[in-house]
Amino acid sequence: MDKEDDLVVNEQLSLFTKPTKKYKSESILERLIELLQSDLNFHNQISNYNSHNFHSFPAKFPPQLPKLFIEELTKPNEVVFYPMVGSGTTIVEAYFANRKGIGFDIDPLALKIAKVKTTPLNKKELRKYGSKIYYEAKDDYFKNREELYELLKIHFDSKTKKFIDYWFLPETQLELISLWKQITMIKEEEYRNFFEVIFSSLIITKSGGVSLALDLGHTRPHKIKALLDKDGNVVYGDENFELSKKHFVTKVIKSSFEEFRKRLNQNINNILGHSVGTKPEIRFCDSQNLCLDNETVDLIVTSPPYASNAIDYMRAHKFSLVWFGYKIDELTKKRKEYIGSESTSDYYFEDLPDFTSKKITDVSTIDFNRGKVLKRYFSEMKKSLKEMYRVLKPGKVAIVVIGNSTMKGIDTETHKCLKEIGSSIGFIAPYIGIRQLDRNKRMLPASKKKDLNSQIQKRMHEEYVIGFYKP
Repeated sequence: MDKEDDLVVNEQLSLFTKPTKKYKSESILERLIELLQSDLNFHNQISNYNSHNFHSFPAKFPPQLPKLFIEELTKPNEVVFYPMVGSGTTIVEAYFANRKGIGFDIDPLALKIAKVKTTPLNKKELRKYGSKIYYEAKDDYFKNREELYELLKIHFDSKTKKFIDYWFLPETQLELISLWKQITMIKEEEYRNFFEVIFSSLIITKSGGVSLALDLGHTRPHKIKALLDKDGNVVYGDENFELSKKHFVTKVIKSSFEEFRKRLNQNINNILGHSVGTKPEIRFCDSQNLCLDNETVDLIVTSPPYASNAIDYMRAHKFSLVWFGYKIDELTKKRKEYIGSESTSDYYFEDLPDFTSKKITDVSTIDFNRGKVLKRYFSEMKKSLKEMYRVLKPGKVAIVVIGNSTMKGIDTETHKCLKEIGSSIGFIAPYIGIRQLDRNKRMLPASKKKDLNSQIQKRMHEEYVIGFYKP
């Protein structure tokens, strides 16, 4: 690693990995309560250090949250587990704290992002690869357009190509396929993964990136009304659109090549060039059937999905995954396997405790099908909590960060239901902490101001930190 890069890394570590406040209690259970009663908001704190800003991801909790529990409830070399790895925030913090991180997920993009964020790579090699990709892709785009058109035809099946044509301009498709062609030529998997994540980050951003979508970072994509050039002229869409509203429904055209170079420089600056701890284990596995032995984990920190697909990860992730070779039909099928899915046919429901069952009944009375969706969600969470209990060592803690949902005007009070479910399994849940969300950083699909007429905003201004202790 370059000396200059080493100085930057050391400076980052000194700024952001300082030990947190030490709590007085010797008992793990008492310390857990103290932690849950502390300030868990972490507002006005920098959260995009190290590799945390590699890729947009909805509903990420701030890295200071897992960092707090990791440092206060575990020791170096102990096992920190993230059963729904998401963007890998907990795993990154475990890695920097010299704990053994283990992360599972069934979302292919989430797994790729988490792996890249915790893989040290040689920065000189990254710059060399990045420069080659950028210049050769641009050269291909200008000189071999017919070849790229043919590559687009064979890269997608007909249904997936229809999706691509709806969401990406023809010129953007050529730019992206030229970049993708160069990335796939990289033989070393770890380096190829790095550039695949950069490629994905051009598409899935808070503004919808280089596609014709808005809000991909929030998983609620809407097609733009008009695409503008740098001078504000409409180059695609409704030419008569009232441009006074352009902030909300228009985008300025972006070059995939320049966006690639921008993201490349940013990510290279933030990746580590050398190992700082035990290499994490990140792999495909369902949180409802964990690939771990009994009582092997020292701490769990996780943030499960919202009920009823309020944050629909696959809805946005498919915009990148189709370029990776996945078919739309394949991704639609996979989406039904995610916790919070609305598919309830042939689903085996768990027996649930009283308060949770009443919530389901309240929703079912208004809409029977929505009640079944909620019952599936709590059944899935019961299975996941049972697995967390199984793999956690006695005397250890699981932290579950969750937000509520509103279904048919009824607050699901998910935190109370999960506390009840966890207690029925054998956990002790002594306290629930409350976080006021920093909405811009959390990347949630609603504005910073509360709109009491908006169902999605009613439930997304705070979240709950449940502490589960295994006696």
